[in-house]
Amino acid sequence: MIEKKEIPYIIALTHSSKLRIEQINTLLVKILHEQKISLEEFFALSENQWKREYALDEKGLTGIRTAKSELPNSSFLAEDLFSQGYEVLPLNSPEYSKTLKDNLKAKSSPPILYVRGNKQILQEDSIAIVGSRDASDISLKFTDNIAKMASEKYKVVVSGFAKGVDKQALDSALKYKGHSIIVLPQGIMTFDSGMKKYYSQITEGDVLVLSTFFPNAPWSVPLAMGRNPYIYGLAKNIYVAESGNEGGTWSGVVDGLKKGRMIFVRKPEQNESNANNKLIEQGAVPVDMMGNLVSTTVDPMIAETSGTDPLKEKGKKKKTGTENNDSQINLL
Repeated sequence: MIEKKEIPYIIALTHSSKLRIEQINTLLVKILHEQKISLEEFFALSENQWKREYALDEKGLTGIRTAKSELPNSSFLAEDLFSQGYEVLPLNSPEYSKTLKDNLKAKSSPPILYVRGNKQILQEDSIAIVGSRDASDISLKFTDNIAKMASEKYKVVVSGFAKGVDKQALDSALKYKGHSIIVLPQGIMTFDSGMKKYYSQITEGDVLVLSTFFPNAPWSVPLAMGRNPYIYGLAKNIYVAESGNEGGTWSGVVDGLKKGRMIFVRKPEQNESNANNKLIEQGAVPVDMMGNLVSTTVDPMIAETSGTDPLKEKGKKKKTGTENNDSQINLL
């Protein structure tokens, strides 16, 4: 496990090296698992050793040089984070979300999580309820129903904190005394208003605030889009209240289906104007207003753990040939 004194190294590596996530994660496996040295020792190596022992090309070497030059700034940032009560969970921390690793694999699992609140929530069963920012009343009612059932079954509700379905999912989970993860589209140190608004829920252990972005990064559209895969990744099951023909919900569901995720979509009424039926045609599973599979009385929240899931084959993930790389991050 990376010690607290090494947090500046992984901050610099994650945000300053300009390396892709998969490259960073592969490098972490080589450093911490295969070579069994610390990040401090790695950064003290010569460039020839980086190139020879870690197979870094010129782009990779440039990235490591840049990260090394940013270590003083990363040290100040880490001190600032800790002094304000934030915590940093690197990929090899036992407190890092196993669900996130399982879903996003080595290719996309963020090397670092910035959090505040009850970290144990990351180890609990979880669902995400996603949908339009301008959702209809029926979609918001569906969201409330699913959040209520999830809370009653002690499942964490993952929320992206956008208006509409995301915000309804969070508020409903808390209304029904459940737990929730707020996944930020910005750096965690720029969420002051939200920290104040949910202060009691955070301190009481009902909410975990999480970000994967540079701590001082302001909200932006690219970060909002970049945040969406982490909402899906933190959830074992995904429910779609309402989707348009494009945008974050649509792209997130389509991407999830390609990866073999089982995604439940509310079956729309005939007079509704949304893309829910199109997602069902693409392979999503239709459910009614209470989250039950359409044409059955099976509750997917129960079916997933009962051993009699009628959708087991439909949701089975295809082998991609990258299983060895994907399993490596679980060695950390």
